[in-house]
Amino acid sequence: MQELIQRRRRAGLVARSAELDLFRANFDTPPEDERHRFLFHVHGNAGVGKTFLVREFEQIARERGALTAYVDESAGSVPEALEVMCRQFAAQGRRFKSLERLLVSHRERLHEAEAAALAALAPEAEGAPSAGSMAVARAGLAGLGMVPGVGPFAGILDPAQLAQGADRLRAGLSARFRSHEDVQLVLSPESALTPVLVDELSDAAADVPWAVLLLDTYEQTGRFLDGWLHDLMTTDRHGLLPATIVVVTAGQRRADPARWSGFADHMTALPLAPFTEAEVRGLLAARGVVADPVVAEVLRLTGGLPVLVSTLAESRPTGPDDVEDPSATAVDRFLKWEQDPVRRAAALAGALPRWLDADVFGAVLEGSEAERECGDSQLDELYGWLRGLPFVGEQASRLRYHDVVRAPMLRMQRTWFPRGWAERQRRLAAVFRRWREEVEAGRDTAELWADEEWRELRLAESYHLLCARERSVPAQALRDLVEACDQGESVAGRWTRLLEDAGRDAGLEAVARWGRELSEALDAGGTHAVMVRLLDRLPSPPPLTPPDVLPRDVTDAVRRLRPRPAAEDDRDLLSARVNRTETPAAVPPQARPPEEASPGEAPRTAGPFQGSLPGAVTAGPAPVGAAPDGGEPAGGEPVGAVPDSAQDMDMDMGVGVDEDAGEREPSGWWDVELPPATAARIRRSQAVALAARGDYATALVHLRQAAGLAPDDSGTFALMGEYHRARQVYPAALRDLRKALTLDPAHSYAWASLGATRLALGNPAAALADLDRALELEPDYPWALIRRARAWRELGDPARQLADLDRAVLLQPDSPWAHCERGDALRAAGRDEEALVHFDRALTLDPAYTSAYASRGVTLSRLGRHTEALADLDRALEQSPSYAWARTQRDEVRRRLDDSAHPPAHDSAHGPEHGPDPS
Repeated sequence: MQELIQRRRRAGLVARSAELDLFRANFDTPPEDERHRFLFHVHGNAGVGKTFLVREFEQIARERGALTAYVDESAGSVPEALEVMCRQFAAQGRRFKSLERLLVSHRERLHEAEAAALAALAPEAEGAPSAGSMAVARAGLAGLGMVPGVGPFAGILDPAQLAQGADRLRAGLSARFRSHEDVQLVLSPESALTPVLVDELSDAAADVPWAVLLLDTYEQTGRFLDGWLHDLMTTDRHGLLPATIVVVTAGQRRADPARWSGFADHMTALPLAPFTEAEVRGLLAARGVVADPVVAEVLRLTGGLPVLVSTLAESRPTGPDDVEDPSATAVDRFLKWEQDPVRRAAALAGALPRWLDADVFGAVLEGSEAERECGDSQLDELYGWLRGLPFVGEQASRLRYHDVVRAPMLRMQRTWFPRGWAERQRRLAAVFRRWREEVEAGRDTAELWADEEWRELRLAESYHLLCARERSVPAQALRDLVEACDQGESVAGRWTRLLEDAGRDAGLEAVARWGRELSEALDAGGTHAVMVRLLDRLPSPPPLTPPDVLPRDVTDAVRRLRPRPAAEDDRDLLSARVNRTETPAAVPPQARPPEEASPGEAPRTAGPFQGSLPGAVTAGPAPVGAAPDGGEPAGGEPVGAVPDSAQDMDMDMGVGVDEDAGEREPSGWWDVELPPATAARIRRSQAVALAARGDYATALVHLRQAAGLAPDDSGTFALMGEYHRARQVYPAALRDLRKALTLDPAHSYAWASLGATRLALGNPAAALADLDRALELEPDYPWALIRRARAWRELGDPARQLADLDRAVLLQPDSPWAHCERGDALRAAGRDEEALVHFDRALTLDPAYTSAYASRGVTLSRLGRHTEALADLDRALEQSPSYAWARTQRDEVRRRLDDSAHPPAHDSAHGPEHGPDPS
């Protein structure tokens, strides 16, 4: 009956099919085949299903007619393991008689050796020896190296006691043992027993196709079996094993590379991970548990750990409330072999932080019973013991628990000792805060966010405060996330994972769910998508600032200054430079990215705009006012528009759903109302990201909302002015830039954008004054230098124009825009060879730079290289078919090809910019 039940259970199991198929196929591969494996090593954390898999291997082997033996921790030495094998072989109808007789002799001689040790080391009065004296006798044998494998007794006797009885012990053994073989059975039983095992296995190979030895709980048995097994399989010291022997070992650790690396071609490592969701569902379905709420609860509580899944499945729960928390069971399995209460307590405490080093470990144990019972040297020893645990990994001098082990340890501590849990989390947060404050002393915010050590300490502090459920922390965590987004996707990911981890570990499902949403957004769309998600957390948008209405006198003045249409349609020029960035960039040099980005990529900054919230993106791949395809500015449905609702995301943050052991998430704990400054910054960052994609209209919507939240933020008004300039709405640009400068007269970004606006309005003298002011505030400002060069050109001063462009190229040698501008200026000065060098460089940096192709085409034509010129102009028109200036120049080149005697016409038709330009 039992066999039928086990068979039915195995038939319904879907897990570990790959491992089972691999082991099964090995019997179909002859030993002579290089694909055949003689050793399989199964390894993984406690509870991951190693023993179950080994037992399945045993069943497969028997189905193939193999003789099998299974050994676990019940054997404490090689002789004891051989006794287990003999009993199991006999139960399968195969007696290893010679080995059995020798094992009987071994037990007898060992008993005699213990009696001799008792007489030599612990003489007592007449009568039966006590348990204590027998322990002393065995300790003596172990201490003298006479009983390999009796490790638990070593250390009972001090060296002096051993030395005093050594001579008497040896004399007593010589008197009792009749031969050298008897002595060997005690002093080196493996060397006497193993050759006989080899002979027995060789004899059995004539009658059975395979023999399979399965050595389980190898983290225990491997201490005495691993060296012996290596000698048995890789040397002929004990004789030659038949080729039909297959060995399976299973333990928590990987195979010892120092011992087994040379055997890698003959063995297969089988690392076991927790069950996948599909495997958990399969196992539960085999027990009749299929309801989704029940399955979800089992998955949450077990993490897919097979032993826990099986335990819960056996109870056949019908609802989530029937699923009991198995954390204590899991912890008992992980620490099964450790009986020392101090070590067990240290292992549990070590699970609290996400990572450990010796300092953090000391902080974890501060004030605990373990610390009280240990001195500094013992704490070091305890940390060394922790490092050696199979579920603790080490990377970059830091320890990390395996997730499948850490999760139940945390859940047990949180649910059993909720007050102690919170207090320990606060204490750890205070330690990390103190260390963080030591690191940040005397440094500014931008520098700190670039410091990996500071970020790690900030993350750890926030994690433990979230776990302690400090109500002020969620808002701070989101503020930090906004800062982290400025540092790039990698750093932002650390903060989204912080929310996931803290929510999961502290039983705060709303936090964990929000962290998952943000992580998914980051993976799908980068930091821009994170900002979109953060917008969902904001309250209803504040009323927008009034529409773009200016006083009549300002409007009339602007109308009078508006330039007459150029010979070429401005829109053609606008659409031509589809890859040139035209925003003034951020103010501080260290915060500003290159003027332009590669096609389709928006660069990030490492610091703040002046007078505004930190770290917005300042430049994008498309020209100001141009759509990505070179056509009209983006219209229709705004890209990335502010969502009307958050219906796509379950944001019912007021309800906690984790009720472990009656624990409930505090109502409304995650109902976070972001501070206005943070909300404004999120909207502003979203605006910058949208502008980088050419969607200035929607960007301005966000900026107006940001201005309503933070009306004194000069940086927001500076951006609004620049984006109005990009859309050629010059009255609004003037209004917002003047507002920015009223709030902050030293805002170089606003001065530069104001200069560009006045230049577009046909007032180069006023533009020059504004750009001079921007460069007084920030001399190394490439965008302002290039704009001022254009003002010098309009004012008829080519020497100063080239001087500014020389400086811009020196500051940004990898800027295709700067090289193209300098090429245009050199070409206008008749220095075509020099101009060609800069156009070539611009196109090397940005192979899709449309106007650089057009300018280079004209330059090549002036140098008489008409065929190459035609190719460049064709390329420019392929990229931007509406590029009228390039079309005119191409027609001229074609005429020159027809009549090479005519010199190139002057390119005055290019318009007042002396080169294709969007402004």
